[in-house]
Amino acid sequence: MKYQEILKVLSECGMGAVLVTENWEIREVNESGIRLLHGSEHNWLIGKRLSDIAAPLCLESEQNIYACMGFNEYLLRCPTPSADDLPEHCRLVVFRTATRDAQCDMFEHALEQVSDAVVMCDAQTRINFLNNACIQMDEVVPSDVIGEKNEKVYEPLDGQELIIPQAIRKKQIYLGRRQIYTTRYNKNVDITSNTYPIIQNGQVLGGYSIMKDWSAVDSLNKKIVELQAKLIAQSDPSKHTSGKSALTARYHFEDIMHISDAMENMIEQCRQAAKSDSSVMIYGETGTGKELLAQSIHNASRRANGPFLAINCAAIPENLLEGLLFGTEKGAYTGAERRQGYFEQANNGTLLLDELNSMNINLQAKLLRVLQDGMVRRVGGSSEIHVDVRVLSNLNIPPQQAIDENKLRRDLFYRLGVVNIAIPPLRERKEDIPLLAKQFIMKCNAKLSRNARDLSPETLELFHAYDWPGNVRELEHAIEHAINVLPDDESMITPEYIPGYMQQVQPVSHKKPVETPTPQLGSSLNSTIKDVECNAICKILKENGGNISESARVLKMSRQSLQYRIRKYGIKVKEL
Repeated sequence: MKYQEILKVLSECGMGAVLVTENWEIREVNESGIRLLHGSEHNWLIGKRLSDIAAPLCLESEQNIYACMGFNEYLLRCPTPSADDLPEHCRLVVFRTATRDAQCDMFEHALEQVSDAVVMCDAQTRINFLNNACIQMDEVVPSDVIGEKNEKVYEPLDGQELIIPQAIRKKQIYLGRRQIYTTRYNKNVDITSNTYPIIQNGQVLGGYSIMKDWSAVDSLNKKIVELQAKLIAQSDPSKHTSGKSALTARYHFEDIMHISDAMENMIEQCRQAAKSDSSVMIYGETGTGKELLAQSIHNASRRANGPFLAINCAAIPENLLEGLLFGTEKGAYTGAERRQGYFEQANNGTLLLDELNSMNINLQAKLLRVLQDGMVRRVGGSSEIHVDVRVLSNLNIPPQQAIDENKLRRDLFYRLGVVNIAIPPLRERKEDIPLLAKQFIMKCNAKLSRNARDLSPETLELFHAYDWPGNVRELEHAIEHAINVLPDDESMITPEYIPGYMQQVQPVSHKKPVETPTPQLGSSLNSTIKDVECNAICKILKENGGNISESARVLKMSRQSLQYRIRKYGIKVKEL
């Protein structure tokens, strides 16, 4: 089609178009273009530079970059159709009015900053918006749930119908409703909400809920009661009642962000272990969140109202560690005072021995006697003191390796490792990365007063290719680095803003899956397992016509986990 015909057709569709030279000088403009660029007539615009009138229209970008032509008037550049007879060194620039687009972006940005959780659905109850507070409360990955029906993502646990579908169907407003539900990632949520149908000109467009986390409200009420009790105790000590110790654990299982099956299985084991008083030994690489898990076990146990203490065995010199653990009597050594040790302070509660493999072997023998007898003798003391303490411990190397390297007594391992928990490293659960990254972005935004929104697809691909030797802590620091160096006018974290050493990682190359895995002599067990997994996924996808949600249900994994494996193995779903 000739370019002049294109100009005419676009104008009839209400779209502006200009023919410009290499230096953006306007040669031709259609009628809609004159109106949108605020030109009084055709000749008024000819010869002027588009870059002087609406500079953003000169930029080619996949993101929306608006040209503001006046109050509440915005233009947006559009894809350009090809023309057969463009003059030499000229190009077409096509644009349209985008006021509603800009307003929508501004309203969405505002909703993302409010503290209440907001979820919005269309008339068919398909989720089309979640704000940051909702993502944080429900622990969902937006890319995994946008477009899904509300009832496929959330399941009520209180026997009631989900509120948004009800509001849409009945065209009614529901205020102050409480509901308990579970997400497709097995996160239980207790909320109160105000829910509204969206009705315009008699047509139901959808519905939305503005929600508060009831557990957060309940926790706040408990804190108020505790503060009141402390004030009463300070004003009249005789009225003091025993309450929760000041030595408390902050974290609960609900604070451990995840969607992976590996983490879900590990947390379920810990929930079961929390019900008893058995010792738990946690192994995890640096940055996997060992203390967070230990605190969660304490808070889920019958000792939750008792004290929780943690001592880092690697950070304290050996000659001081014994006195800190068991206490001292006055005169036990130069400058020693009479004071309780950690075992006495943690009585009726929990003591965490952090990095146990760094404790001296001789001190481990003394620790073993306390665990066997439940009796503590202070350094320099002669009497024994009975203590009731549950001991948790963690290691940053595998227990057997610690024993083989003489860093952990075998008999102490048998005593402290009654329950053994291994935290999977981040490289083995990369499907958790989008959720964790979103949480860290929101946390850093609040901490640094910044405005980052999400990872770009290229950054997410690099994160999936990286091995994460520092695990979740390294991911958090990478996000904080990116937000610190991100320009004020940027909101998407692209690869150039992540730490330089990560930028050197090449995305994983995917090879086309073979029909039947045939392990060769000398091939690794790991590669054979991967081949079997890849082909099983291909088979289920083919049986379900490439439907990822249905295939994920058959495979008993989350949709995000399946999508990650599809990317990992380079499976071409459309071909299946």
